Amino acid sequence: MAGEKIIKPDLQFVKRVMAAGGDTVKKCYQCDTCSVVCNLTPDEKPFPRKEMLQAQWGLTEVLQDPDIWLCHQCSDCTVYCPRGAKPGEVLGVLRQMCIEKYATPPVLAKSVGDPRFLPLLIAFPMLLLFLALKATGHWNIPEGPIVFSHFFPTLLVDFIFVPIFFFAVAVLAKGVMAFWQDINATNPWKVKVEGNLVGNLVTTLKDILMHNRFRECEVTYNRSTNHLFLVFGFVFLLIVTTWGFLNEWVLHHESPYPIYEPIKLLAIAGTASLLYGIYNILKERQANAEKAGYGSYFDWFLIYVIFTVGATGLGAWLFRLVGIRILAYPTYFLHLTAIFMLFFYAPYTKLAHIVYRTVAMLQARMSGRGF
Repeated sequence: MAGEKIIKPDLQFVKRVMAAGGDTVKKCYQCDTCSVVCNLTPDEKPFPRKEMLQAQWGLTEVLQDPDIWLCHQCSDCTVYCPRGAKPGEVLGVLRQMCIEKYATPPVLAKSVGDPRFLPLLIAFPMLLLFLALKATGHWNIPEGPIVFSHFFPTLLVDFIFVPIFFFAVAVLAKGVMAFWQDINATNPWKVKVEGNLVGNLVTTLKDILMHNRFRECEVTYNRSTNHLFLVFGFVFLLIVTTWGFLNEWVLHHESPYPIYEPIKLLAIAGTASLLYGIYNILKERQANAEKAGYGSYFDWFLIYVIFTVGATGLGAWLFRLVGIRILAYPTYFLHLTAIFMLFFYAPYTKLAHIVYRTVAMLQARMSGRGF
């Protein structure tokens, strides 16, 4: 018959969704309450009802549905679900599986989402940094004033971390380009994309940076504010990193910097914003766990990595100020380890949301779906 569509359920896909944190997906009986209460869903082809149906039936094409990224997991749908199906948690798992689908190599993405591999994910950067120090003869704690570049030379840091940064950018770019092609290919949710790409991208980035869509959530409204602290903490520290790179290699102004210098003040502000945002995210997740969902291991992995980056950076600085070498240098080593994990694993963690969500929101805006 004309217009027929053969669906091929994948039972393993359903089992994976349930095992990764979407264990309540089978409770959904398609009442559509979730789509009705969601303030973010477009009028045309609203979510998350259709995604819940696809996940229940094991339809893997749901991973090519851009709407899983339009969801900000504010949990309004989860709170009002009469069956306790937790659509927000299910869509969170679908986003994780989407990252795995488009990441290179996929096995690394699956490892990041599996707690069994956590010891290996930590051991890898620690071993690499340890070998780098041993190979260059810098493993011993230096005598005299605490200067981190005497322990881990700036050139060695750049030699390791610059390639890591470009590796993460390349993997994300490859995955997002494939995702963009898929969401604009022929599929049941195909929409016509038109308009100025650059102009729409700028507007989309403004919405993301200021959390304009996120603030439309009601049940966990404070999440948007907490995430803003986190985002601006990242922005400040990115500026500090770039500034420090220029100081070292262009202006030849080496660290450590006095506390009154603008670069140091911005670093302190960025660290404070980052830690404050993470603290509130932890507190809010604990407080709303029963009604909004606790979150999956995949969510918590990034939260704790970011917390470790901020805490070890602050600790290393404080230990340097008070002159405790035996604590300052090991804490700085842990800080570098955490930064390595943050950037090297970025294409496989929830940090990749920044890029995939941007692409999905851009597509929704250019197709006139109300974004």
